[in-house]
Amino acid sequence: MPDSAAAPDAELRAERRHLASSREALREMREEVLTTETALADAVVDKYTNAVLQRARERRAEALAELPDAPLFFGRLTYPPGDLYEAEPGEPFTSTRTPGADFAYIGRRNVRERSGATMVLDWRAPVSAAFYRAGPQSPMGVLSRRRYGFGTDGALTAFEDEDLTLPEPARADAGAALLAAEIERPRTGPMRDIVATIQPDQDDLVRASLDTSLCVQGAPGTGKTAVGLHRIAFLLYAERVRLRREGGVAIVGPSSSFLSYIRDVLPALGEAEAGQLTLEELADRGTPKGADSPQAARLKGDARMAEVLSRALWAQVRPAAETLVVTAGSRKYRVPPEDIAEIVDGIRRQRASYGAGRDLLAQRLGGAVQGLMEASGGTSDAGTRGRMARSREVKAAVTAMWPKADPVKLVFALLTDPDLLARAAAGVLDPEEQAAVRFPRRPRSPRSAPWSPADLVLIDEAACLVQRPPSLGHIVLDEAQDLSPMQCRAVARRVPSGSVTVLGDIAQGTAPAAARTWADLLRHLGKDDARLQVLSRGYRVPAQIIDFAARLLPEIAPDLPAPSAARQAPGALRIEAAPAPRLTGAVLDACKRALDEEGSIGVIAADGRLDGLHTALAERGIGAGHLGRDPDALEAYRVVCVPASLAKGLEFDTVVAVEPADIADAEERGLNRLYVVLTRAVSRLHVVHSRPLPEPLG
Repeated sequence: MPDSAAAPDAELRAERRHLASSREALREMREEVLTTETALADAVVDKYTNAVLQRARERRAEALAELPDAPLFFGRLTYPPGDLYEAEPGEPFTSTRTPGADFAYIGRRNVRERSGATMVLDWRAPVSAAFYRAGPQSPMGVLSRRRYGFGTDGALTAFEDEDLTLPEPARADAGAALLAAEIERPRTGPMRDIVATIQPDQDDLVRASLDTSLCVQGAPGTGKTAVGLHRIAFLLYAERVRLRREGGVAIVGPSSSFLSYIRDVLPALGEAEAGQLTLEELADRGTPKGADSPQAARLKGDARMAEVLSRALWAQVRPAAETLVVTAGSRKYRVPPEDIAEIVDGIRRQRASYGAGRDLLAQRLGGAVQGLMEASGGTSDAGTRGRMARSREVKAAVTAMWPKADPVKLVFALLTDPDLLARAAAGVLDPEEQAAVRFPRRPRSPRSAPWSPADLVLIDEAACLVQRPPSLGHIVLDEAQDLSPMQCRAVARRVPSGSVTVLGDIAQGTAPAAARTWADLLRHLGKDDARLQVLSRGYRVPAQIIDFAARLLPEIAPDLPAPSAARQAPGALRIEAAPAPRLTGAVLDACKRALDEEGSIGVIAADGRLDGLHTALAERGIGAGHLGRDPDALEAYRVVCVPASLAKGLEFDTVVAVEPADIADAEERGLNRLYVVLTRAVSRLHVVHSRPLPEPLG
C-alpha cells in the first residue's frame, strides 16, 4: 500500500469516519426492514400474498447484510459543486458535500441516511460508470478519482487520488498502485469479485443492455468469468422486474467444483436471485452413470442427432386406419380417414410440440364431430366441442394415431435397436456412425442403462420435442467453448426469446464435440446476431506464464491472437526436470517452497496420477484437499490437488503442474487441456517433469 502519511492525517480520519457512518446507516436500513410491522406479522389476509411479501422482505434484508471481508465502498468521485446527475433513472442523487466539491462514494450497494442523503452509491448506478470509464480524454465531468486500500480486518488504511483534470503525461501512474495491489492480492478459497478493479473494456461488457447477447472470447486472466458474473448483477439491478417476469436468470458452469469456486461472488455484490447450475442440473434429466468413447461423444453431440430424434418421435404418429365413429345421444357421427389426415397434417404444419399436438388433435376431432352435429340439424353449445374431445371414441382414436411419448424410452430404443436407429438415421448417419452411438451392450432396461452426459442431452432434446421447457430471461454460459451442438440446443430451449452471455476461450476447448469456432456455437444457440468481443489483455496472469503457455497456440488455436499480460512478475515461471524416481519428491519440495509464499496452491496433474500425489502430500505432513473427491476442497484447504480435467475456470496463486506430457497424452485434445493447466496460475507456475516437455513448449 502507498504511504497514507502523504495525505493529511485529518483526511484519512475523515474517510474512516465516513466508512463508520456508512456502516451504521446500512445497519439502520436493514433494521428498518426487519422491524417494520409487515415484517413481524401478516400484512394481508391472503396467505399466498403474505408468503410473497415475506420472501421479498427476506431478500431485501439479505441484500442489506454487510459482508465482513468486503469493504462497503472502494472508491470516490469528486465533482464540481452543484453538478446535477442521477443515481438511478428518474431519481435525484444527493451527494456527500464539502465546500468546493461534491463526493460520490462508490461501493457494492446504495446506502442512505435517514435524511435521504446518499452515503454510498451502488457501483451499477449510471453515474458510477464514471469510476470505471472516466479518463483524460473523457473525464465525464469528474475532477478526481480516489481508490482506497483496506487491511485484512476491513479497516481503511490508505487512499490514492488520480487528478483527471491533468493531461496524461502529468498524471503518470497516479492512482495505479492501489489498483495493482488489489489485482495482485493473493487468493485463498473461492473466487472474489472484481468490482473495485473493473477495467473500461470489461465495464463496457458488464453494462451491455439486456436485449444484447454477448460472446466474450477471453484469453486466460482477462476476467471473462468475472465479467459474466458482474453482468448478471448489473442486469438484476437495471432490469429486475422484467427478468423476474421472464423467468429469471441462471449461470451455467462446467462442473460443481467450478460453481463452488464462483458461488460467493454474487452474494458479495448484493445479489442472491441467480441460479448457479451445471448443464445437467439445468436440463434436470438425471445424473450421468457412464462415459462415452471420444467418437461416441462426438457423434452424440452432433446437431444431426436432433434430426434423428425428431424422426423417431414423429414416426409414432400414424394415419387413421378407419372412420372415426362417435355416438352422441341416439345419433352416430362419422369423420372419414381423409378428413382426419387433413387435421393431422394441419397440426404438424403448425410445428407444435408433440404433446401439444396430441391435445390439439383431440380438440379438432371434437370440433369435427360438432360440425357434423350442426350440419345435420342437431344442437350444440359452448361445451360440446370439449365433451366430444373427451369422449371414449375420440380418446381411443388419438391414442391409436398419436400415442403418448416417453423421452427416456425413445432414446433407449434408439441406442439399443439397430433397425429403429437405421430407419430414423437414414441419410443422416452412415452405418458406421450408427454403430458408434449405440450402447456397446444392451442394458436390461432404461433404469439400468449407463447414461452418459451426452445421452442425457439426447433425452432432454426428446423431452423438449414432447413438451417445451420453462424459459429464462438471461443465461450466462461459462466455459462455453466445450459445449457440443446438442448441448447448445439444450441451453437455447431455455432462453428462446431472452439473451445470453457466452464466455470462453476457444483455445481451452477440450471436449470431443466442442465447437471449433464461436460462429458455429452461436448458430446452435440460436444467437447468430450475438456481439463478439475479444479480451486478449490479461490482468492476473504474469507475462512470463502466459508467454510460455502461448507457445501451444499455433497448434491448438492458430487463428487466435497471442494474449498479452498487464504485468511482469519476477520469478513467476520455474521449470524443473527430475528423474522419474524423484518426480514425486520434486513435487513435494515445490509445494513446501510454495507454502512459504502467500496465497493458494494448486497441484495439477493428469487424472490418473493425482491420487498418488495426494497420498504423498499427506505422508509428508502437508494437508491437502482433493478436488476430484470433494467439491468444497477449495474453501477448506490452502493446498488442493486438482485433476487436469477439473482445472478449467479455476485460479491459484501458485500452480505446481506435474508431468505436462502425461496431460497432453491423456486425451484427444490433450494440448488444449495442457494450455488450461498452465494458465491457472496468477502469481507463480512451477512445472515439474521427468518426460520431455511436449514439442511446442520445448
